[in-house]
Amino acid sequence: MLQSTLFPKTLRDTPKDEISTNAILLTRAGFINKLMAGVYTYLPLGLRVLKKIENIIRKEMEQAGGQEILMPSLHPKENWEKTGRWESLDVLFRFVSHYTKTEYALGSTHEEVVVPLVGNFSLSYKNLPLYLFQIQTKFRDEKRAKAGILRGREFSMKDLYSFHTSEEDLNKYYEKMKGHYMQIFNTVGIGDETFETFASGGSFSKYSHEFQTITDSGEDTIYVCEKCKIGINKEIINEQNTCPKCEAKDLQEKKAIEVGNIFPLKTKYSEPFSLKFKAEDGTPKDVIMGCYGMGPSRVMGTIVEVHNDERGIIWPEAVAPFRVHLIGLGNAMADAHKLYTKLLSEKVEVLFDDRTEISAGEKFADADLIGIPYRVVVSEKTLKENKVEIKKRSEKEPKLISEEELLNYVG
Repeated sequence: MLQSTLFPKTLRDTPKDEISTNAILLTRAGFINKLMAGVYTYLPLGLRVLKKIENIIRKEMEQAGGQEILMPSLHPKENWEKTGRWESLDVLFRFVSHYTKTEYALGSTHEEVVVPLVGNFSLSYKNLPLYLFQIQTKFRDEKRAKAGILRGREFSMKDLYSFHTSEEDLNKYYEKMKGHYMQIFNTVGIGDETFETFASGGSFSKYSHEFQTITDSGEDTIYVCEKCKIGINKEIINEQNTCPKCEAKDLQEKKAIEVGNIFPLKTKYSEPFSLKFKAEDGTPKDVIMGCYGMGPSRVMGTIVEVHNDERGIIWPEAVAPFRVHLIGLGNAMADAHKLYTKLLSEKVEVLFDDRTEISAGEKFADADLIGIPYRVVVSEKTLKENKVEIKKRSEKEPKLISEEELLNYVG
């Protein structure tokens, strides 16, 4: 992509109505734009990152046996009444049709849709287990939307629902999903900072599990066992003041961002909709369920909170909008354009700063702000040595290499 045509341009000043690091940097670098509190437009750079995160999640869910579907965001009132959440769920957006006077909800979660969906088809023990997932827009009437794309009123969410014949089968899959979640966090570049965290199971079970990423900007407080590499949410620390695995008491208090959660739903939602399967002996039995949530947009914001410096964002390679930020300077622009074409022919994702109206310093500042993993500079100085300058965004010093070496380096 040519940076001269990229929409929009970067911003020098901090947005007045943003406080969080992710919102400030993503806005200044041209990844997102705020429409109103808790609602953002994903601009070309931002959408590229979001789609990469979604695809990493999608691949892992497919490896976990998931089949992707796409459920409606517009839900009928009666489904939510069956579970008792029409009145009790305080974040649920509700409204009335101007024409039919029918009451609807905007989906804040999808148990009320996926359970009757599966119930439309006769289930036998031979059909189970079944794993269905989607990546869909969710809507929640948050009392206070804050922290940029970490807590919005409209956001993307991956939710997978598992359907089982027994709690034993659910528990096996539940443990398996923990591994898939950690693989996602490792791939997107926050695995070292992310901990499986024990949280309240509510009416479902003794525990549910969150995945919390350690960062000083986090809105949650967890207590970490360094030996077991697990955490305990502050909400249950009084009833569980030792490590659930090794019973250690020297837990470390940390601030963190929740980037995923999993729940053993059991029959909480299958019962209201009479979701049953025919057992091997021919009798009907309740389907046992699990739920596994992860917000791609929230993951994106968390990556920025973890990976940044005083100059801007530092994207991990797997989710960066481009692999190479190519910068042409002065009279070397034609040679830079040739290199751009060569990189594209080698299937390297490149943002080419072909702008001629700004200084080299401004180009370098934009490159640091945007945070693409490799900055490559073509200038009269580098051409004299038949080389290009390359610098990793995470490192301080550049080095000179040949074009052939460059293709091996970033190809």
